[in-house]
Amino acid sequence: MTLNRQDLERISAGTLADYARRAPQYREGTKDHDVSQNIAELLRHLEGVPPFRILDLGCGPGRDLKVFRELGHEPVGLEGLPEFAAMARRDSGCEVLEQDFLQLDLPAASFDGIFANASMFHVPTQELPRVLKELRSALKPRGVLFCSIPHGDNQEGWSRGRYGAFLDWETWKGHLTTAGFTELNHYYRPAGLPREAQPWLASSWRRA
Repeated sequence: MTLNRQDLERISAGTLADYARRAPQYREGTKDHDVSQNIAELLRHLEGVPPFRILDLGCGPGRDLKVFRELGHEPVGLEGLPEFAAMARRDSGCEVLEQDFLQLDLPAASFDGIFANASMFHVPTQELPRVLKELRSALKPRGVLFCSIPHGDNQEGWSRGRYGAFLDWETWKGHLTTAGFTELNHYYRPAGLPREAQPWLASSWRRA
């Protein structure tokens, strides 16, 4: 089924509205999540001399912005929900862009890395080619994109008030490769558990 402009607007508005309804609870429930493995995965592939300019795509309340800044880098957040953007600015002291994932307006070749932790799955599969190319353009040459998504069997739609696309590895890899990225690494999280208990697919990619 092809999604038209009104469908896409409804997806964005509905997903953000669900986050808005539980913004304080979401912040409290995720503030202590350990994603140090994912942060290290992005940083280890960045080339050049730090500090690095990093876009935290879907930064939420700003938990990871604070970590990047404490590590000495120059993070910029991007968040579609004004409540989260305000929290992120207040808690991290970083610049936070208020933009919808489906209406990105990013400067070209500006970021050494993009950190998309638990965010890109909200982009409908139909729109992934365009959005990924926009992210590629925002990276500096040989810049790195890190993504963590909840994987699945390529099902897509509304779940608990939010729209999501739950892709398997081969489908996800196909989208990234077609958009002009080269795979660096991929793994499943949490580490050390059987695959059925690892809901998250993490991957890192270099701008080809």
